[in-house]
Amino acid sequence: MKKIKVAFFAEILFKDFDGASRTMFQLIERIDRKRFRFLFIYGAGPDEIADAECFKVPTIHLPINTNYTMALPSLAKKELKKKLKDFGPDLIHIATPSLLGAYAIKYANKREIPVISIYHTHFISYIDYYFKYAPFLVGKVKQAIAGSQKAFYNNCQQIYVPAESIREQLEGIGVERERMKIWKRGIDTTLFSPEKADANLLYKLTGNRYPSIIFASRLVWEKNLETLFRIYDKVEASDLKVNFIIAGDGIALKACKTKMKNAVFTGMVDHETLAILYASSNLFLFTSVSETYGNVVLEAMSSGLPCIIADGGGSADFISQGINGFKCQPFDETDYLTRIMEVLNNEELRTQFIDKGLEFSREMSWEQLATTYFDDVARLSGKILSEPV
Repeated sequence: MKKIKVAFFAEILFKDFDGASRTMFQLIERIDRKRFRFLFIYGAGPDEIADAECFKVPTIHLPINTNYTMALPSLAKKELKKKLKDFGPDLIHIATPSLLGAYAIKYANKREIPVISIYHTHFISYIDYYFKYAPFLVGKVKQAIAGSQKAFYNNCQQIYVPAESIREQLEGIGVERERMKIWKRGIDTTLFSPEKADANLLYKLTGNRYPSIIFASRLVWEKNLETLFRIYDKVEASDLKVNFIIAGDGIALKACKTKMKNAVFTGMVDHETLAILYASSNLFLFTSVSETYGNVVLEAMSSGLPCIIADGGGSADFISQGINGFKCQPFDETDYLTRIMEVLNNEELRTQFIDKGLEFSREMSWEQLATTYFDDVARLSGKILSEPV
């Protein structure tokens, strides 16, 4: 049986590095080796992935966020070209519209190989944060990114987007609607579950039995951390007796500790520990408006947490206002405080949010999403049925 050969391009392929990596590994771990053969081409990552062929591309660290690297295919052009020629892909998967992604698009177009991509990162929403001290550049940079993303995605045969709001925004910058397909993200409801609650763990962290508000995210400025600081100040100045638990790490960790002196910082934690922290807390707070999807909101819902989040980005699509959570004006700390007090002081509402959140999260199945992906790979490659050798 001939296998469908997929060349899979990604900047970073460490399993739990971020939400994008976790999404990719949900697919990687479900590859049917009887039907598919994968070649992984990436910058940062392990030496081996899923017993498949791998090719690592030289990288540099990004100056604006040193936790991330960028692959430079020009530094391995000859070797990469030979690797691809020997492999002979039927389809190319590109994770990111980066230099490596641009190389892959050019390679695919020249050889008329179909391309599939998952829209992982809403880069345009980052610009306001990274250029806040040079506002005169914001419009021009956004225009440049919009143009490059339009050119990139209109050369893909299929783009998976996680929410209708994201599809509308991409259509607004010129990405052709017919190329985009709603493909949400799944959740492991056995991992993220109310059953993981451990009150003793929280007591060890906080030293008290007050309700706990948890914020889980990479600690980077595009997560709207300045609004989080103002919410923290409002809560500290109020009569509420609560703990703030900040789960995550990043370039803004030091600033977060300075601005939220009484918060509990866990640093980066593994998924098992994060699941316990979610299930043991009383409320999930999320201020980011830059999410393409917002895995952490779904994880919190699945863990039995009422969610209060920003009304912006892809994660806002999870919340039906007042039904399974609250969405707040993204930069209005008073709105967040009002909603926090409402949930903590209204047990009936809190129970409703928990029940409706659990109901929503149970509808998200990675098995079904993976089936859709691999069926689309087969269809786009023109090899729906395996051919005899």
